[in-house]
Amino acid sequence: MSPDPTDAVQSAFDELGRLSFAEHSLESVLQRVTDLATRVLPGEPVTSVTVVERGKPATAAASGELALTLDETQYRLGSGPCLAAASTGRPSELVDTRAATDWPEFAAHAAEQGCGSVLSFPFPAQERVAGALNVYARRFTVSDPRTLDVLGRFAAYAVVPVSNMYLYESAMERAGHLQTALDSRAVIDQAKGILMERFKLTADQAFQVLTRVSMESNTKVRDVAERFVRTGELPTG
Repeated sequence: MSPDPTDAVQSAFDELGRLSFAEHSLESVLQRVTDLATRVLPGEPVTSVTVVERGKPATAAASGELALTLDETQYRLGSGPCLAAASTGRPSELVDTRAATDWPEFAAHAAEQGCGSVLSFPFPAQERVAGALNVYARRFTVSDPRTLDVLGRFAAYAVVPVSNMYLYESAMERAGHLQTALDSRAVIDQAKGILMERFKLTADQAFQVLTRVSMESNTKVRDVAERFVRTGELPTG
């Protein structure tokens, strides 16, 4: 790291602030965070995102195999800085994996993997998502206050676009599922209407026809309805 990292850190912050959701995925945002971290932080860092849903942690994205491996080590052990940050909402640091008093078992594994230090910074509390951005130094990082200050500032800033990207992708996924559900309902209602008109059935009777054909042909009701609307024919088992 240069003697005066202020300009480099501010430049990295500016680049993070310019990231566009429309042009990136969570993985590419995280890779960009890692690239910028490498520019301004010592230790050849790699990064990952831990998300805890229904009490179960998972890695949403990782910029390198080391980050993924150490995330999964913490999940297996049930303890570590990333789990602490995600669950408590407070930053967690492991300054020196070779002389750790916190999470000694994880620290020993990390040191064996060539990781010198770890910082996990939680997602912003207002997002109501339990998660953390994890920064793993692939070689030992000198634990001077200045380095730790730069590391903390970087992680605190970088976690915002990372968490926003995660929430954006989650919302898009939910919207996609919702649209699929709405599309399915629409085509099923259309098929029911045709059956009601053609065979003078009630709405319930028409739906029973679709479900019976679905079971007999081992085909989803939506697919049965879609084919019927398109061809006027019901598949047979």
